[in-house]
Amino acid sequence: MYCDSCGVPLQEGQSFCQRCGKAVVGGTAPGSSRVARHAQMLGILWIAYSALLVMISLALMMVLRTILPAIIRAQPPSGGPPPEVVLGFLHPLMMFIGVMLLAKALAGIAAGIGILQRAEWSRMLAIVVACISLLSIPFGTAIGVYTLWVLLSPNAAAEFRGQGRAAVV
Repeated sequence: MYCDSCGVPLQEGQSFCQRCGKAVVGGTAPGSSRVARHAQMLGILWIAYSALLVMISLALMMVLRTILPAIIRAQPPSGGPPPEVVLGFLHPLMMFIGVMLLAKALAGIAAGIGILQRAEWSRMLAIVVACISLLSIPFGTAIGVYTLWVLLSPNAAAEFRGQGRAAVV
């Protein structure tokens, strides 16, 4: 049994959590801690958010290949550099951004699938991707904060280790 507030393991017959002091009402199952209650939602959110990022990055790269060169060549900037210089600067920069978004999205999908399966490696990957996502206002920040809140809770590492091994055995 585990405390449903802080996730500390409880002994049979214990009426109060020794760590947080919360009353134990009938005990709780090992899968009902904060991490267990939020892990499924967190995995689904990472997969959905990352799928959106995949679509955005692929659209960005498609626009770079087709639409942007046509626009710049059709209406070159007046008094500015020639279209070749503008494309020579924008194209590599935007492709780099598109590839980085795609890499972040693929890491987020992997983290989401791993969290749903309670894989031990997925916790650290999700924390890293969450820290990177904090800069993506507003949705990346929201999912990043939520991920850090869930996966940096007191017994999250132990719970992922325990559940991951139980799933493999």
